[in-house]
Amino acid sequence: MQQDYREVALFDSHCHLNFPVFDQDREQVIERALAAGIGTICVPATRCAEWQPLLDLIEHINNTSTVRLVTALGLHPYFLAEHHNNHLVLLDERLQKKPDSVVAIGETGLDFYDQKHCEANIKKQIELFTAHVQLASQHQLPLIIHGRKSHDQILKILRHHQPTQGGIIHAFSGSEQQANTYINLGFKLGFGGGITYPRASKTRHLAATLPLDSIVLETDAPDMPLNGFQGERNEPARVQKVAEVLAELRGLSLKKVTEATSSNCYEVFKL
Repeated sequence: MQQDYREVALFDSHCHLNFPVFDQDREQVIERALAAGIGTICVPATRCAEWQPLLDLIEHINNTSTVRLVTALGLHPYFLAEHHNNHLVLLDERLQKKPDSVVAIGETGLDFYDQKHCEANIKKQIELFTAHVQLASQHQLPLIIHGRKSHDQILKILRHHQPTQGGIIHAFSGSEQQANTYINLGFKLGFGGGITYPRASKTRHLAATLPLDSIVLETDAPDMPLNGFQGERNEPARVQKVAEVLAELRGLSLKKVTEATSSNCYEVFKL
């Protein structure tokens, strides 16, 4: 008997299952995710050219698998050179007639990791991210936010525009103060493979001590490999290991952690 997605507790809140690296064995990857207890996977888009192929892929998988896929549509700051002004118009049009599988706006955000690269485009990144925040309020959708070396700037924009539906801060690695500010603004914090590394003491401490109702699990597959899998392609089945590590850090049962973090995803995505 096949399981309904809600009966399978785990939820990978961030996985790029549409990336070409999965083209040769995507069905097997999904089967391994199901076997590991994953019921739902959110696959955020990163570029305009991805939107329709991703929506087609999600429709196909949802019609042929018991793992449920949902998505977010947006323009990732890392691919800034590929984004054009009319893409925001196209995004608005897409969101006006979105299918039920579109549950958020993203992946969006600010990436200031490479200072030499980003100095010239900080203004463009901020304008693009601000437009996503405004669209999120307009369409009453949560945001999936990517932030590297930019949490203070992201928080400044969020405080100013006050998006109404909150969202998820993907791969959170900021400070405790920043974490609490995001939570107070209605956001959940995504924790993934980073917490499996013993040396990641700050992030592991936050995962262990922040309110459990503010945490969601993720893999960011094919990126962000877990400890012990360095150099390998990441995949959604490994969110099970992330859940096990979070349970260990918090001194809770795996069942409690999976139920709570999945419930947090259902809440933020209104599933």
